[in-house]
Parts: sequence; structure tokens; C-alpha cells
Amino acid sequence: MKLPLWGSALSATLLAQVASSFAAAAIPLLGPILTLRWGLAPEDIGYVSAVVSVGICWFLACGGPMLDHYGPIRTLQLGLVLVAAGLALLAQPLGALGLVGALLVGLGLAPNTPAGSQVLMRASPPEHRTLIFSIKQAGVPLGGAIAGIVVAPLVLAFGFTGAVVALVAIVLACALLAQLFQRRLDAEKGPRNPGWPRLFLSPSSLTRAARVLNSHPALPMLTAMGVAFSITQSCITAFTATYMVTERGQSLAQAGLYMSMLLAASTVARIFFGWLADRLGNGLTLLSVLALGAGGAVLLLVWSAPASPWLIYGCMVLVGATSMGWNGVHMAELARASPAALIGEVTSGASLFGFIGSICGPLMFAVVAGRTGSFTWPFVLVAGQLIAFGVFALCRRPDRTPPA
Repeated sequence: MKLPLWGSALSATLLAQVASSFAAAAIPLLGPILTLRWGLAPEDIGYVSAVVSVGICWFLACGGPMLDHYGPIRTLQLGLVLVAAGLALLAQPLGALGLVGALLVGLGLAPNTPAGSQVLMRASPPEHRTLIFSIKQAGVPLGGAIAGIVVAPLVLAFGFTGAVVALVAIVLACALLAQLFQRRLDAEKGPRNPGWPRLFLSPSSLTRAARVLNSHPALPMLTAMGVAFSITQSCITAFTATYMVTERGQSLAQAGLYMSMLLAASTVARIFFGWLADRLGNGLTLLSVLALGAGGAVLLLVWSAPASPWLIYGCMVLVGATSMGWNGVHMAELARASPAALIGEVTSGASLFGFIGSICGPLMFAVVAGRTGSFTWPFVLVAGQLIAFGVFALCRRPDRTPPA
């Protein structure tokens, strides 16, 4: 039986999202082995993460012409091929090749946002659009959870090289599976742009990524809201486990359980908030309320950390649901407010700024923690900026009507 258009779009984009997130999450899990093969200290795996980030930012800033040329599904397939090639290079015993591989992984991960938004906006029924976007975004923690379950057993069963071969094969198999949907979903792609490689390397693409965010009055606020959420989400994922161990006396195993609860809550929340936004008919208001809730949940976590484990579990659910459950609603609102011809570029530009926030947030968190000698004040500041932005967004809501 042939799937409806929205079913094909969701299947293809969710497949690519889960596969790429699975591969990205496998890299830090393999980090101790990778750094040992390169003769580096374990903490040097941070350089790999930084280079992956560079690749993501590069595509988000300059990849719009490539997306227009190939269409969203073909671009997702090419992204998965780049991820597979990057994993293969990361596995080599030469550190320089590993950094090239990290760059390819970043370039391959980035198309999920603009390509997914473009095809889902076109194919999704308006009354269920935000839910469909949110299901697709739930593929991020789902892919990470799958990696956490299967990567270590693969290494134990087949050794490091065999595990990497298996990971590459899985990613390439998903790229091939996406071909089932490519012809149908790329039928309405934009005009071919054979000059896209030149634009991909052009600094002018960076300024265009910022300019397109002024194409509708709602987009600057939505972009800023994404930055505020990204700062909070990145700090929560980067520092919560360490905070629990170093300042609250929890064991590493207990901290791992807390984090797994947080990620599980975020997966369910992304789908629930997508459904809720469709019922309310106003994702922007929901995002504002989530910003207030997430800031309050972070403060509650800090204040309740000395309390019973069950209270901490409840706080983790609240923090995970609110501070990490916003992505699908946000992407749907960006796509809704974008001119139809600019959906890919708008979501790329907004994601680029959000990603910059996710890099700068933990850096500033670390500086404040170093100055104060505690994680408490940085968490309070992170929560405070999100609460302040939620209040501002509720008081000043621009017109959401998309341009003609």
C-alpha cells in the first residue's frame, strides 16, 4: 500500500535523522579508543567535537544552494554518505585523518534541519504539521539512545574495526533505504544550480544566512528564542551529570540514570508538545510558556539536588521535557513563518545561530563556574536568561501569518 505524501516525507526524514544521530552519538562512545589510537589524551576527543561543530556550521551557512540543486531527500542521502565516510576516516590511526573525518561528519549531520523542514512543510497536513515535525525531531534522542545500547556490544563482539565497519554499513543502508522516497519527494525541488560548489565556498553565503531571517517579522524573535533554548539545552547536557557527581555526591552510575531519564523525557515531550501545538494552533505561545517552564525546572533542580533521589528524578523529567522538548515546535514555527521558497535557508540560518549559542553557552558556563567555584550560579544564570526571554516573547508576539 502506498503511503500518503506526509507518511513518505516523515519516514524519509525520520530515517535520516535517527541514522545520523546514531552515528554522531557513537563518536564520543568510541572516544577513548580513538584517542588511544592517535596517541592523544582522552580529553582531546573534544577537538573532534569542535571540528564536527565547524562542519555543521559550514553547511548551515552555505549549504542552501546545494539543497536547492539536489532536492531535500537526495541531500539527506548525500549527508549520510558523508557521515559514513567521516566515520571511516575517524577510525584511521592518524589523527589528522580523524579531524578530516570529523569535518565530514559535521557536514553530513547538518542537512537534517533544512532538508527535513523543507520536505515536511510541503507534505504535512496543516492540522498535524507541528506533530509531524516533532516526531521527526524525536529521532535525535532516539538515535542517541540506540547508539548507547548497541555501540559497546558491537565493539565487544567484533572489535573496534569491526564495530566501525558495522556503523558505516548501517548508515549507508539507511541512505539506500531513503531512495525508496527520493523520486516522489524530490519531484518539486527548485531549479538546478550547477554553481552550488562555488557558493558553498563563498563567504557571502554567511551574510545571506543572516539576511533571510528578516523575511518575516516573526523570524528574528523565533531565532532568538532558539538561541536561548540552545544555550540552556547545551548546558544541561554538558554539565548536569558532572554537577551531580562533583557537587551533590552522586555516583557516576546514578548520574547516568538521571541523564537517561532526562533524555527519555525529552523524546516523549517532543512528540507531545508537537501534538499540543497543533491543538492550540499557536506554537509561538507554547514556546514562550516552555521557556518559562524550562527556566523554572532548572532552578528547581538546583534547589532540590540535596533532596531525595525520587524528587531529583521528577526534576530531571521536568527539565528534559521543557528544556529539550521544544525543537519540533520551533522548527515548525520557523517553517510556517518562512516564505515558501526560503524554508530551507531560513531553518538553516536559525539553526546556525542556535548552534553558535550551543557552543558559546557551555563556554560561558565554564567561565562563570571557574570564577564562582560552583555550578549553582551558572545554572541560575542559564535559567534566568530563558525565563527573561519567555516573558519578553509573551509580551511581544509578532504576526505569525506567513508571507505570500
